[in-house]
Amino acid sequence: MSVLAHQRYGQGQPLVVTHGLFGSADNWRSQARIWSDHLAVWCLDLRNHGRSFHSMGMSYTAQAEDILRWMDQEDIEKASFLGHSMGGKAVMELAQRCPSRVERLILADIAPLSYAHSHQSVLAGLRALHQEEPWHERRLADQRLADFVDDVQTRLFLLTNLIKTEDGLRLRLGIEEIDRDYSAIIDAPPAVKEGGVFDGPTLAIRGTQSDYVPDECLPAFRQAFPALSVVDLQAGHWLHADQAAAFAQAVLDFMVD
Repeated sequence: MSVLAHQRYGQGQPLVVTHGLFGSADNWRSQARIWSDHLAVWCLDLRNHGRSFHSMGMSYTAQAEDILRWMDQEDIEKASFLGHSMGGKAVMELAQRCPSRVERLILADIAPLSYAHSHQSVLAGLRALHQEEPWHERRLADQRLADFVDDVQTRLFLLTNLIKTEDGLRLRLGIEEIDRDYSAIIDAPPAVKEGGVFDGPTLAIRGTQSDYVPDECLPAFRQAFPALSVVDLQAGHWLHADQAAAFAQAVLDFMVD
C-alpha cells in the first residue's frame, strides 16, 4: 500500500503541512526551517504531486485517508495541520472525519466551498508538457508553457514540477490523474457538505489580494469550524511567498503558546 512522501524538520509538537494544487513539499522548505526552531514540521507530498505515488481519484476523502495512513506509518497519533488551497481542503476533511487525530488547524487562503473551474489554461499547458516530454532544456519547456500561461511567476511555480531523469526533464505530477478528477478538487470537502463540524482551534489566514476567502463565506466557515479565528495579510493566494515573514509569524503565534 502506497504511503505519502514527506520531508521533516525540527523537534517538538508536530505540525503537518499540505501544499496546494500543482505544489509540493519543496515549496514549504523555507517556512518549515523557520518553524523548526519551535516545532517538528512534516511537509507532505499529496497524491499525484511531488515524490508521492500516482493514483486515480483526487477526492478529499481519499486524500484524508492518505494522510491517516501516513500518520499511522510515522506513528503520529495526533498533530496540528496547516493546509494551503487544495491541501487545506484535504485537512478540513481529515479534521471533520477524524477530529481525535487533529490538535489544531491552519487553513491558508482556502474556504470550505466549491470553486469555479479556473485552471483550464494551466491544465492544458501541463498536458502539453507531459505529451511532448522529455525536455532537454528548461527554457524550451517554459516557452511551450507560455503558449498557455502568460504569467511568468505562475510558470516558474509550475516548472518546479519538471525534474531531471535519465533521458531528460519530465513532469513528476500525475497530470492525467489530476485532470481527470479536477471536479473533485474544486468541490467542497464531502464532510463539510454533509454538515460536519470540527470544534478544535482553527486559524484561517487570508490574502487580501485574493478572492478565495471572501467575507461573505465567513458565517458558513464558522459553522463548520466554530473556533475559527482569521488573520488577513496583504498578499495574494500564495500568501506564504508574498508575505513570508508575516505568514510564518502568524503560524507561530497560533501554534506556540
